[in-house]
Amino acid sequence: MTTDELKDFCAAQPGTQAVLYGPPSNILVYEVGGKKFAYFKTSTPEQWRFSLRASAERFIELTDMPGVKPARYMGRFHWVSIVDVTHFPSDYLTELVQDSYARAVASLTRAQRAAIA
Repeated sequence: MTTDELKDFCAAQPGTQAVLYGPPSNILVYEVGGKKFAYFKTSTPEQWRFSLRASAERFIELTDMPGVKPARYMGRFHWVSIVDVTHFPSDYLTELVQDSYARAVASLTRAQRAAIA
């Protein structure tokens, strides 16, 4: 899966907004109801590094894989960074994004979830 395909997949999740933060953050954030579920770094040297939230068990599984590390400043909340998404199977990436999206939606209020559905 290419970076553009992954960006399209993230944006296609129901109720998702893409927000581009300029310097000093330089990130493209995907959020639902104000809750972040994925983001891309947009500046060099980490351009298009992809980060998302995982469960505690999956966090350990993912950080043992080459090319995946705890996300900077967010690792303690079980966010991981994937250095190059083109080296990951696309079905696995979509599963990870859907799980991160589901976690964000689950943290919304009942009224916010109803507005998305």
